[in-house]
Amino acid sequence: MIEFSHVSVTYPDGDGPVLSDVDFVIPEGELCLVAGRTGTGKSTLLGAVNGLVPHFTGGHLRGSVRVGGQDTAQAPPREFAELVGVVGQDPLAGFVTDTVEEELAYGMEQLAVPAEVMRKRVEETLDLLGIAELRNRPLRTLSGGQQQRVAIGAVLTAHPAVLVLDEPTSALDPTAAEDVLSAITRLVHDLGTTVVVAEHRMERVAQYADTMLYLPGDRTVRYGPPAEVLRTSEVAPPIVELGRLAGWSPLPLSVRDARRVAGPLRERLRDGSAAAGIRGAAGTPRAQGGEALAAKDIVVRYGEVIAVRGVELRLRRGQITAMMGRNGSGKSSLLWALRGGRRDGGSVTVDGADPRRLGARRARELVGLVPQTPGDLLYLNTVRAECAQADAESGAEPGSCRALLDRLTPGVDGERHPRDLSEGQKLALVLAVQLAAAPPVMLLDEPTRGLDYHAKREFAGVLADLAARGHALVVATHDVEFVATAADRVVVLAEGEIVADGSTPEVVVASPAFAPQVAKVLAPLEFLTVAEVGAALETEPGR
Repeated sequence: MIEFSHVSVTYPDGDGPVLSDVDFVIPEGELCLVAGRTGTGKSTLLGAVNGLVPHFTGGHLRGSVRVGGQDTAQAPPREFAELVGVVGQDPLAGFVTDTVEEELAYGMEQLAVPAEVMRKRVEETLDLLGIAELRNRPLRTLSGGQQQRVAIGAVLTAHPAVLVLDEPTSALDPTAAEDVLSAITRLVHDLGTTVVVAEHRMERVAQYADTMLYLPGDRTVRYGPPAEVLRTSEVAPPIVELGRLAGWSPLPLSVRDARRVAGPLRERLRDGSAAAGIRGAAGTPRAQGGEALAAKDIVVRYGEVIAVRGVELRLRRGQITAMMGRNGSGKSSLLWALRGGRRDGGSVTVDGADPRRLGARRARELVGLVPQTPGDLLYLNTVRAECAQADAESGAEPGSCRALLDRLTPGVDGERHPRDLSEGQKLALVLAVQLAAAPPVMLLDEPTRGLDYHAKREFAGVLADLAARGHALVVATHDVEFVATAADRVVVLAEGEIVADGSTPEVVVASPAFAPQVAKVLAPLEFLTVAEVGAALETEPGR
């Protein structure tokens, strides 16, 4: 169905090809996972499937890409609209209508699908993705996760033979992600749709994939069965890293398969001398200071919808708090209220003042916020200028912002325009800009979208350094693996109210939805990360 033959892609301003002599064939009716570190060319590869690369992006493509027997060089991307459906990393950027139902129908209107067929497909898609209650909602009032499901639905209604998805679950809560991936898998199994998925949260997708494309960063592509490719790949989901540590062969890709072979490992970890090392590895509570922020009876309304209902929250210096909950539970609304944004009731106090009653500059000095759409904070023409401005505005040492950026995603060209970066690089730049200022309280909304496992580990280290210096940090996220690695405390929201608040092991292990892979595999033992398991095994007698 998809055939790349000796494909190389070079952009005019690049120092060489992004992809070089790439060869693979994805058969009809398979789900292929595309993985690799940020900036290795995944989006370029996806764009080449329907001709966006190079027809729209520019550059030069050597070799041939054939989809359904058609060569993408022989026709513009619009000629592939009925054959290939594409969902990008930023759903909002692709919307062209005002409401959910209109967006689902728009693509079919352009393909001249009969009205009665359109209505049937809209209803099927609303049910398939669990968004029927959103049908009349304005798109801009939806949460990031809801927008992502609508974007996927807008492509599905056209019934393309090939579906290309770039980070399709990055803004979805674990349950919604499972629902979407289940729907995609049904398309593959029941309708023979060929699906290509690029996803940094590989733990969500690897178990469903038939094949895998891995971009190691040397401009080549490795192709094969996921278990085979992941055996030596630089990036891998926690379950694969656990399998490598335990010496399992073949490597399991699902929690179910891992639990079948995890019995001996659990027995080793039950030993008292091994278990004693767990919390010393990654779970030792950080020393925490006094209260950094106090919020009481916070209420946020949008018309008749109450997004936040009387929330009380206290943040302490030196503490990293993860805020979790399903899409639409009120996380983003609460963060903006804490920052000094819309608030219909309650009070927020930081350093004796309410950020809402201060000037914009003084409020930023007290509370920083990285929103779900980080590109909104970038306004200069080069990466170098953004970093220099961040250092100047925050009073940091020159080069501080650039050092943070290099820690998260090394090698970003300082002369590139920020809007030309990949979504992961763009996010890393915004994180560096905001973290360089390092106000006493930092609020981050879905800060790991687009970041690979290495970047997330570095990001967790940056947060740990800030916490050690006495900053209070809140991370609103659906990334359960990042929470297991980085957070001291977890707050869970539902319908605008806090329904759980406690230490990370206490909250996530008790939740089937929010538990990380290692916790599920080794339950009832309370291990959260591969690092904790490795540290515990190091304490075994004789080691």
